[in-house]
Parts: sequence; C-alpha cells; structure tokens
Amino acid sequence: MGTTTIDNAGTSTGTCAVVIGGGPITSPVADHDLVIAADGGYDAARAAGLDPHVLVGDLDSISAAGLAWAQSHGVDVQRHAADKDRTDTALALTEAVASAPSEIVLYGPTAGDRLDHLLGAIIALGSPELASKGYVSAHFGGTAVQVVHPGHTVEFALAAGTVFSLLSLHGPCAGVAVSGARWALSEADLVPGSTVGISNEADDTSVVVSVATGVLTVIIPEVST
Repeated sequence: MGTTTIDNAGTSTGTCAVVIGGGPITSPVADHDLVIAADGGYDAARAAGLDPHVLVGDLDSISAAGLAWAQSHGVDVQRHAADKDRTDTALALTEAVASAPSEIVLYGPTAGDRLDHLLGAIIALGSPELASKGYVSAHFGGTAVQVVHPGHTVEFALAAGTVFSLLSLHGPCAGVAVSGARWALSEADLVPGSTVGISNEADDTSVVVSVATGVLTVIIPEVST
C-alpha cells in the first residue's frame, strides 16, 4: 500500500508533473519536473512565472501571443480537434500520466469559472488511468482537492480544527478509514449522494485517509498559503 504525506499547501516529494488547467494560480506551485498546460492554462502558467514543457488542447482559449511564444520556444504543442470527447484538462492529465511521475498536481479552474468545467476537472482526477499514482491532487483557487485511489494511504499535515470533507463522487467507496480527525472512521462505506463525510475536522497535526475500494475525494475548503 502506497503512502504519501502532503502538507496543507499541497506539496509533496518525488517526481511531479504539474498540470495547469486554467484560472489564476493562487497557491504555491509544488516542486515539479514537468509542466503541462491545458490550452488557456498556458497563459496562466506564464503569468505565474512557469514555462510549460507541453501545451495540450484544441487551442481555442490560449492567447495569440501565448501560442506564438510556445511555438517559437520549442514547446511540445499537441493540438486536438475542437470536436472531441474529452476536455483539454483531461487530455493534459493523460499526457501527465504518460510521463510516469509519482505525483500529479492540477491547478485548475476556480469558482468564478464555468461550474461544468470545474466539476469536470474534479471528476477527471478519478480516472482509472491515474490509479497507479500515489499522489493525485488539485488546487482550485483556495480549495485543495486530494483524490485517493484504492490501495493508497494519504497523510495530511493539517492544523487542528481544519475542516475537510470526504465525498464518493466516482461511485461507492468501501473500507474508508480516517484517523487524526474529530470523527474517525474505520471500514466505513460511503455512497454517492451521501453527505455523511462533509465537514470533518482535524484534531491532530496529522490526518490519515485511505480507501479499500472505490475512489475517494478529500476536499479542504480553505488552504493556508
């Protein structure tokens, strides 16, 4: 069983691919080996001082100046047709998996962007192709999201009183275990549509979460940076 430790800013160690999905980057960017931009996320990355290695998408939202910069600076530009079945962010996550990192961190759209894009990005983090990664997380503005795939254990370094929620967004979750929290769980089952995992609280400096089967989504609404 893999174990990954992260802090409340979403940082970790190991080979890391960062995916920039759009929206202003407001959180500290994790230490990374590879930066992949999803379409207009390229402009967001550049504004944050990052130089993406790969640009993926149908390129309908990147600025003309941004695209020109990418093409003139040797960026691997992977243009897809506008009529496609997957979002640019999902395509960028697939590209990140192909680079075989131990960690994938997405900086995605924020609450001010389209709700369907935000939900789509969260759902894409639960894709089976990401299941082998011990650390799959995202930042959406000030909100941190960690997706725990089966067989993995994640340890969060959270201040006492920090609120976090557990959701079974990708189907039923069985064998959910949580320690270091106000409401600990052991071998619990969570089903889609249930709110039983909403608003738990860290009661120690370390919260440990795991799931035996299913894909569990952990949301930390307010991240200190």
